[in-house]
Amino acid sequence: MTKKLLSKAYLTPNQVAELMMVSPATVRQWAEKGELNALTTPGGHRRFLPADVERFARDKGVALVTAATEEMRILVVDDDVQLSRYLEALFEGFENKVVVKTVNDSFRAGFKVKSFNPHVVLLDLMMPGMDGFEVCRLLKSEPSTKAVRVIAMTGYPTPENIEKILDAGAEACLSKPLDETVLLERLGLKQADTE
Repeated sequence: MTKKLLSKAYLTPNQVAELMMVSPATVRQWAEKGELNALTTPGGHRRFLPADVERFARDKGVALVTAATEEMRILVVDDDVQLSRYLEALFEGFENKVVVKTVNDSFRAGFKVKSFNPHVVLLDLMMPGMDGFEVCRLLKSEPSTKAVRVIAMTGYPTPENIEKILDAGAEACLSKPLDETVLLERLGLKQADTE
């Protein structure tokens, strides 16, 4: 799939989102900030050159989805076992698109990241032992894991906590209880895929 998309002359925001496993809104934000070079059609639509997308992904440490990795691997790291089970059930609806694993402490998270090689880590901020801030910093400091997307989750979405986790390298911080629609949009998954 990646080679097929990257062989096109231009890519739409939806195609770039699919390649990078993000929502189209994230792609538009990158373009608006000037981080990802975009061309504008006479009708006002953004188009992206495949070479620009590949360069952007390489610079950001983001792995493009390849045919071998079409299933999105999501690791849930949360000491709330009920929430972990809820997320497992939610992602079961995306059969053939998502593989999910869960761990309930930050210590085991390190081992699971190495063995599972997730595309995305859904990370609780407040856990006993090593908290989510430190886990995120460690993931982003290692060359082998810096491309892993981190989406934080917290029952304490204070401005300080949000700023601190974003500074550590997370792409977003979602409030608990989780808004399912917001989470799925962040992951680039559509509710219609569950039917």
